[in-house]
Amino acid sequence: RELSSEDPMLKRDGFEDILEERRNSSDLKYALRCYAPVLYKGVTPCKANMLKNIVLQSDQLHYVINQVSQESGEAPDIIQEEASVILEEMAHRLQISTVRFFAFALSKAFKTLFQHVCVNEEGIQRLQQAIQEHPVVLLPSHRSYMDFLLMSYILYTYDLALPVIAAGMDFMGMKFVGEMLRMSGAFFIRRSFGGDKLYWAVFSEYVKTMLRNGFAPIEFFLEGTRSRTCKSLTPKLGLLNIVIEPFFKGEVFDVNLVPVSISYERILEESLYARELLGVPKPKESTSGLLKARRILSEDYGSIHVYFGQPVSVRSLAQGKVNRSKYNLFPRHIPRKPMEETQSFVNDTAYRIVRLQEDNMVLKPWVLMASLLLQNLEGLELSVLTEQTLWLRGLALSYAAFLDWPDHAPTAKVVSSSLALHRGLACVSGGRVSLVVGEPLGPVTPEEAVFNRAVSVLSCASYRNQVLHVFLRPAMLAVAMHTPQFNLHLSDEVYNCFSFLWDVFSNDFILCPGDTVQDFEEACYLLVKTGAVQMPQQDIEMTDRGQPILSFFNGLLEPFLQGYQVVCRYLCEEASEGLTEKQYIPAVRSFAVKLILAGNLRCYEVLSSDMQKNALAALLRMDAVRKVKVADHVTLIVNKMAVNSIDDILGKCRMISHINQTQISPSFSLIAVAEDLYRDGLTQSYIR
Repeated sequence: RELSSEDPMLKRDGFEDILEERRNSSDLKYALRCYAPVLYKGVTPCKANMLKNIVLQSDQLHYVINQVSQESGEAPDIIQEEASVILEEMAHRLQISTVRFFAFALSKAFKTLFQHVCVNEEGIQRLQQAIQEHPVVLLPSHRSYMDFLLMSYILYTYDLALPVIAAGMDFMGMKFVGEMLRMSGAFFIRRSFGGDKLYWAVFSEYVKTMLRNGFAPIEFFLEGTRSRTCKSLTPKLGLLNIVIEPFFKGEVFDVNLVPVSISYERILEESLYARELLGVPKPKESTSGLLKARRILSEDYGSIHVYFGQPVSVRSLAQGKVNRSKYNLFPRHIPRKPMEETQSFVNDTAYRIVRLQEDNMVLKPWVLMASLLLQNLEGLELSVLTEQTLWLRGLALSYAAFLDWPDHAPTAKVVSSSLALHRGLACVSGGRVSLVVGEPLGPVTPEEAVFNRAVSVLSCASYRNQVLHVFLRPAMLAVAMHTPQFNLHLSDEVYNCFSFLWDVFSNDFILCPGDTVQDFEEACYLLVKTGAVQMPQQDIEMTDRGQPILSFFNGLLEPFLQGYQVVCRYLCEEASEGLTEKQYIPAVRSFAVKLILAGNLRCYEVLSSDMQKNALAALLRMDAVRKVKVADHVTLIVNKMAVNSIDDILGKCRMISHINQTQISPSFSLIAVAEDLYRDGLTQSYIR
C-alpha cells in the first residue's frame, strides 16, 4: 500500500494490515511472545505500589491535604487517609499476564469482526523514537468503545510501551471486566470533580508523577467522551492542562503530544448512537451487557485504519507564546490556576491536535455515498448514485481528503460492495437506492414512525459527518455567497456572512479560535482551485462549472441551518417563561416532531440532541440566551429580539440555498468536472 500525491507537503504514510500475520500464525504464540519495550531514557518500570507511594508523599499533595484540613477542621492524618482511598480507587495495576490475555482474546475478536486493521508503520517508528526522548501523551480520536483496547493491542503488537489510559468510573463497575481493564493499564476517574479539591489534587499529581518519570505513555481522549455523531467534539482542557504543566514548571524538558486518528469503515455502535441522540438512555456499562453484545461477532464491520501522527513538541509550540519564567516566582508544589496566556495556549493546542486528528482520518467510499443519499431522502437511481459518487470522489481528492478507494476497481463495484457492507442502512430495490427504515413489529403511532425514520437518517448522518471537515469551509462560503443581502458577491460582504456562520457553527465543528480570516481564505482558495468560483478584483463569482459544487455544499449545511432555525423558532414562539435547561431538549424535540407530522419540516436531523445542545451553546455564547439559577434549577432567559435576528439571517441563508439546491444529476458536465480534477493533477489518494 502506498500514498501518492502531487504535493509533497500533503504526503501521508502508507499502511500495514496487522491482522494479516494474525490470520497466518498462532494467536497463543503471539500473546506469549517475548515483550520487551524500550522505555523513556531507559527507566525501570515502576510497580503500582511504588507509584502510589510517590504520589502520596509528594509536596503538592501534602500542601493540599493541609489546606483541606484547615478548611474542614479535620486532622491531616484523616485527610491523608481519604487521599489514599481515592488513589486506591483510581490507580492502575498493570500486569503483563492480563495484557497477554487481552492480546489473545482481541486477536480472535478482531479477526472475526474486521477485514483489516491497518496501521501506518512510519508513525509507529516515530512514536518509538519519541518515547525514548521525552514523555509521550497519546491523544486518539474517540468514536467507539473499541478505541482504547485497539490502541493497547497495536502498541503490544509493535513491542512499544503500553499506555496508562484515563477511563470513566462507569467502567470500574463492570464485574471482573473493570478489574481486568485496570490490570491492562486503565486508571479510573470521575466524570466530574465538582469542587472536590482533594480529588483533583490526587488525580493531577498521579498523572504528573507518571509523566515526569516517563514510566509509560499517558493516553486520554481530548474530546472527553465518544462522539455519537462521528464529528469531532470540542476538546476538553482539564487533562491537557495537567500533562503540559510539568513543562511550564521546568520539571521536564519537553512533552510529545501524539495525535492518533482511528477510522472505522463501519461503527459497532451506529444504531445505538442514533437512539441515544433521540433520547433513548445510554445502556449502563455492565459485564452482562458485554456478553449480550456477542451477537455483533456475526457481523462484518469492514476495515479500521489507525494513523499515528507526527509527535507535536510542546516546547516548540510554546516558543514565543508562553513566558515560562513566571512559574519561577512561586514554589512548584503550590497549585495555581493557569495564567490567561497559558490557558489560551492550551486551548489553541487542543484545537490544533483535533484538527490533526481530522486531517488524518481515512475516509471510505460509503461516507461520500451517505452524503449524497442524505440530500436525496426519496432515494436515487443506482446508476445516478454511482456517477455522483465518482464525481464527489474527485472533489474530495482535490480538497486533500485522505480517501481509501480500491485502485483499478470499477466505480460500480466499489458502490455495490459499500452497499453490501452497509445493508442495514441502505438497500437497492428496483434499481433505486434508499435508506432502510426498521420494520415495526406491530402497529405504530405517527410519532413512532418519525422516530424510526430518524434512527435511519441519524445513523447515515454519522458517516456523512466524517467527511464534513474536508468540505466545511468551502461549504460555509457557498452558503454565504448565496445569501440575498450579499447578492453583489463583494468579498467583504461575503466574508461578513461567512464570519456569522463560522461563529454560529463553532460548537458543531472544529473551528480554531481566531482563525476566521484564515478559514475564509482557505475556502476561497479551494473553490477557485476546483473552478467553482472566480475572483475578479474584489468580487467572488460562481462559474458555470461551479453550479453542481456549490449546490452540493449548500445541501451539506442545510440540516444544520434548518436545525438551528427550529431551535430559534421554538425559543421565540413556544418556550414558556420558566423553561429550564433540563426541559429544553425534550421540548425542542417535541416541537420538531409536530412540525414533521404537520408536513412543515423534512429534516430529521433536527431531532438530534447533539444539534440541539450545540445550537443552545451558540445562542448562549452570542448572548441571545442566558442561564439563571433559580432554586435547584437552571432557567433559560431568552432575548427574543436577538434570537429572532439570528433566525432571520439563518432563514435567508436557507431560503436561497433551498432555491439553488437542485438535484445533481449525472451529466457530461459533472463527469467533465471529475475528469478535469484528475487531469489537473489536483488529486491525492490512498491507493490499495
